[in-house]
Amino acid sequence: MMIHKKTVLLVLLMYGVSPAGAQTTYLQLGQEDYQVLDRLETRAGRLSNDLFLSVKPVSRKSAVKFLLETGDSADAIGLTAIDRYNIDHAVSVSGEWAPDEDGAIDSRRPWFKTFYKKQPDFVHVKTDNFFLVVNPVISGLVLAENNSVAGSQTRFSSSRGLELRGWIAKKVGFYTFFTDNQEDPVSFVTGWADRYSAVPGADYYQTRASHGGGIAANTYDYLLARGYVDFAAVKDHINVTFGYDKHFFGDGMRSLFLSDFSAGATFLRLNTKIWKLNYQNLFLELTPQFVRGGDRVLPHKYATVHHLSFNATRWLNLGLFESVMFSRADRYSFSYMIPIILYREIERANGSPDNVLLGLNFKALAAKHLQFYGQLLLDEFRFKELLAADGWWGNKLGVQLGGKYFDAFTVRNLDLQAEVNIVRPFTYAHDTLANYSHYNQPLAHPLGSGFAELIGVARYQPVKNLFLTVKGMYYIKGADTGTANYGNEIMKDYSTRTPVNPAAPEYGYGLVTGVKTNCLLVNFNASYELRENLFIDLGVTNRDFTFENNYLPANTTTYFYGGLRLNLARRDYDFY
Repeated sequence: MMIHKKTVLLVLLMYGVSPAGAQTTYLQLGQEDYQVLDRLETRAGRLSNDLFLSVKPVSRKSAVKFLLETGDSADAIGLTAIDRYNIDHAVSVSGEWAPDEDGAIDSRRPWFKTFYKKQPDFVHVKTDNFFLVVNPVISGLVLAENNSVAGSQTRFSSSRGLELRGWIAKKVGFYTFFTDNQEDPVSFVTGWADRYSAVPGADYYQTRASHGGGIAANTYDYLLARGYVDFAAVKDHINVTFGYDKHFFGDGMRSLFLSDFSAGATFLRLNTKIWKLNYQNLFLELTPQFVRGGDRVLPHKYATVHHLSFNATRWLNLGLFESVMFSRADRYSFSYMIPIILYREIERANGSPDNVLLGLNFKALAAKHLQFYGQLLLDEFRFKELLAADGWWGNKLGVQLGGKYFDAFTVRNLDLQAEVNIVRPFTYAHDTLANYSHYNQPLAHPLGSGFAELIGVARYQPVKNLFLTVKGMYYIKGADTGTANYGNEIMKDYSTRTPVNPAAPEYGYGLVTGVKTNCLLVNFNASYELRENLFIDLGVTNRDFTFENNYLPANTTTYFYGGLRLNLARRDYDFY
């Protein structure tokens, strides 16, 4: 899957690019280093004009620069010994961006004097004009599930692959990641995957039943691949990245703008950083919803995203988001390539039915221990109808509010976070092509629309290698049963909506319309780092899912799990 070559060339020419050095690579989403960066920025009491954590993935170069500066002021900030360890660890993982280009910690016992010469890296090559790191990616997880419907079962997931990153002549950065995966997830994830014909976070997949043999019919077999090349169009200010990967906009556990829940996608990214501003143009090639069947060429749809992030003060960051999802397959509208313009005006000028989203976000630091953040997403609304509170179906919007408390209640390295997400029905929906989805998965919040969610997490690092997490989630959401369409499924055409009140068919849609469902999920996880980037995970999760008035039987799941992973983020099942 490739964005049209003419599109790529035109954008590059618009920026007049020629490689100028200062390329970079990026921290992969899900890495523990993001929690470290977020914590240290708040503890420092001031926003970084180089980091911009509301836009992910984050440049390794910027992360290392921030970590080294923060480490130099550790005493003034009041950082703990564990914080200092985390800084050293994070710098070592991205050591090529240290001032001497050799920040990775040396291993005490290299393998055969060739492998693991540096603690984080299986293969580490560094010359004047070339840098390369190669690491194996391995994980194995076993789950013991007891489900009120499916009974007791033993499940598993496993991954094997490679990760490479580096740079050439200090002008072109590159990254690639590849894993082969087999996964028999817990029953509620299997139910979701079978319903939507999608494995969360993956694109093409097969089941054991579809190609014969194997361990279980509901085992999903898929490949994950990510990669990109990056170079600087203007040194230290404009970076151009072309590849296949995921993105995340926001400071919360969820994003109402763009999240990493769905599959990766082909992208062209232009990131401009100057003064107190970070401005990102993102051009995406996506796959519209489809019905699984035999092998065939799937159509494409396209989206363009702008996000402007501005450090208004030392403690306040403000952001502006806009995106457009095209309502036509396999065609890119070049008018949406203009890098600084409001998409709504282009849509109106073109007379097109494209799906345009607008958003605002903020992050505020307080007292060197507190962080507050939020997002407001506007799909479509009328202020008059909003004030009338009469449930007009076209009031499509979402709100997020959250807070973080670092070193909570004077307990060192105990961090708390709580977040509320509310999204009205029909938000993100459009026709079956221009809805805000990719590969049969939501591009933003996993729950789609028509819900209210409260989510919280406590993270505690009592010693340098042990990470304890308690996470809780509760939500209420409407369910569309049968052929009904009350705006709870973003991939349904909103023109097929089911009236709540036939006498006034455009009104009466509350936050939760249709059959009301409730879900409560609690997870405890302990992760211990045996050596650099090698973790053992142990945990337990309980999930209760019920329907209003027992419309359908309750679904209760408890599962225990244990696993080992190397150079890979932990696979969670707390999406919904």
